[in-house]
Amino acid sequence: MAYLNLVNLILLVFMKNNKNILFGIVSKLPTNPGVYQFFDINDSIIYIGKAKNIKKRVSSYFNKNIASSKTRIMVSKINDIKFIVVDTEQDALLLENNLIKKFKPRYNVMLKDDKTYPWICIKNEPFPRVFITRDVVKDGSEYFGPYTSVRLVRVIMSLLKSLFKIRTCKHLLSSENIKRFKPCLEYHIGNCYAPCIDNIAEYQYKVQINNIKNILKGNLSSVTDYMKNLMNEYSEKMEFEKAYDIKYKLDNLEKFKSKSVIVNSSINNIDVFSISSHERLAFVNFLKVVNGSIIQAHTVELKRVLDETDKELLLFSIIDIRNKLKSTSREIIIPFEIDINMENVKFVVPKIGDKQKLLDLSTRNCLYYKQEKIKTLSKPNKSASRSNRILETMSKDLRLGFEPKRIECFDNSNIQGEYPVASCVVFINAKPAKREYRYFNIKTVEGPNDYASMEEVIYRRYKRLSDENKELPHLIVIDGGKGQLRSALNALERLNLRGEIAIISIAKRLEEIYFPGDSTPLYINKNSETLKVIQHLRDEAHRFGITFHRNKRSKGMITSELD
Repeated sequence: MAYLNLVNLILLVFMKNNKNILFGIVSKLPTNPGVYQFFDINDSIIYIGKAKNIKKRVSSYFNKNIASSKTRIMVSKINDIKFIVVDTEQDALLLENNLIKKFKPRYNVMLKDDKTYPWICIKNEPFPRVFITRDVVKDGSEYFGPYTSVRLVRVIMSLLKSLFKIRTCKHLLSSENIKRFKPCLEYHIGNCYAPCIDNIAEYQYKVQINNIKNILKGNLSSVTDYMKNLMNEYSEKMEFEKAYDIKYKLDNLEKFKSKSVIVNSSINNIDVFSISSHERLAFVNFLKVVNGSIIQAHTVELKRVLDETDKELLLFSIIDIRNKLKSTSREIIIPFEIDINMENVKFVVPKIGDKQKLLDLSTRNCLYYKQEKIKTLSKPNKSASRSNRILETMSKDLRLGFEPKRIECFDNSNIQGEYPVASCVVFINAKPAKREYRYFNIKTVEGPNDYASMEEVIYRRYKRLSDENKELPHLIVIDGGKGQLRSALNALERLNLRGEIAIISIAKRLEEIYFPGDSTPLYINKNSETLKVIQHLRDEAHRFGITFHRNKRSKGMITSELD
């Protein structure tokens, strides 16, 4: 008792000294905007935050009236404080976001999706290619995106290929080597102008590329005007097939345009954000509007760590999503005021009009995503509950005292002692784990001896698992009667595993179950789930073994001693 009191006293002195050190650090913090970092006793970053006034913000963590228990726990783990001063609050936001992504501190909010999004690249080369990529290379190429939906990117690429005959080959085309190539199948089926054989001038090809850029930027009107003029020119020249081809492409472009939600063509280059919360989770929806059309929509999920408010989570999401999706919009529509000033960016909280409609649309998307997520979380896992029920029933029926989550079943197969093989199938949580199935060539037994074969296979299987320190099964099922079960027990005794693994056998005649040391079999109800699982194990082992046996026998039929 005296020893424990001494230890507690030392801890109290240490904590008091540490707190005094931290107060000393806080008193010397600057009042500039910047980012602060909390370190624990292992010198690991546990929290990163941003502030207009670093000293004022960090001091607030050491108030006696901290409401959140999680914040109090975090503060108790602080062993050191470091900071980075920046010029503006916007710089602090960006720096905080980048540092959180890099270090992933325990007490910081993290967006759940941190994947690499696809882009559409227009390659910086003569006769540029247009393709989908996830890697942005700074070589002068133009990248459009990123897109949050791979399906949307593929739809757009399919549209572009149907509208414009751009090349897909990777040939390096230049004035020196042009005409050295042969046109590929794309040219012969009418999908490419074949610039590789100088079949189209570079300035004509660039017109197509400019139209593609306009479509990707959302400027569809200039592309449709160009195509209508081209269609009229072909009509005047009585080239009606070419005119019809342009008309077909125009129809596709109009269909693509109609799929975008049109709000008001005067609304251009705007970001819309909304947020909805549920207990420890929050959901943020983002819409990108260009020329009155919504060209991007994305919803992310956040998990509250330190009881963050909706305002804090929304601000974090705005910085992260705009940074990730490379948004440069100068106007952001939000549902409520937030305390932040960003350079060349205006925050708008609309009350009426088209912008309010956009905010309502974003909120509806956010609520729909939240409802679907909550349904998924609250939905019971039927597969898992069924497995648990079956394992519990097996434990009772077979008098095991535990749930046999891993079961292995063995079967022998031979024809009058020829081509003897054995199979081992594995069930995990009452379901086949086919990747763990194994088959064996019988090596030490001559002639048709099922008992000796079973003993060899059981010995080889569990000697190897024991030597490699791999997981042993909870239950072994032997396909056979008392003789096969006795042979398997002999193998386990040789390995000193007799009492460590439960073992039973199932005889085919009346589907009776035999236990070690009990000559009276157990007859399980024919409708019992336990019997159905054991029968499934036995049938799988038989099927797997017979398949291997047939393959081995087939190979043996076409060989001779002369070979």
